Amino acid sequence: MAACTRDPHTESMGTCDTTKVLDLEQLREVTLEDEPLMRELLAALIADTELQMPLLNNAILHADGPQLARLAHYCKGACSNVGAKAAATVLAEMERSAKSGAIAECGRQLAALAIEVDRLRAEHI
Repeated sequence: MAACTRDPHTESMGTCDTTKVLDLEQLREVTLEDEPLMRELLAALIADTELQMPLLNNAILHADGPQLARLAHYCKGACSNVGAKAAATVLAEMERSAKSGAIAECGRQLAALAIEVDRLRAEHI
């Protein structure tokens, strides 16, 4: 499922992210195809990412690029490990933005991360 955004200024479709929300094959591999473990791991990832989001926001509010990059890197790794590809992509972008000092862009990426977490929550295993 792709997440598409609408350009509010032109009302035309803007970007369309075709990154896979959840790579089930990777999650199966990580959990040795144990479906209860797959659900548990996905729930833990969502919960942990939601706990990190206020910390990411705080780093954005304080323009703390190094802390923001560290937090984004941590979350990116967790998402990547279980196959949460779309969230990992957003977090990789956030990490790059934080390292380059583009803090305003990080705010937009945090909003995109919230959408990706909601998309992950909607995945059925």
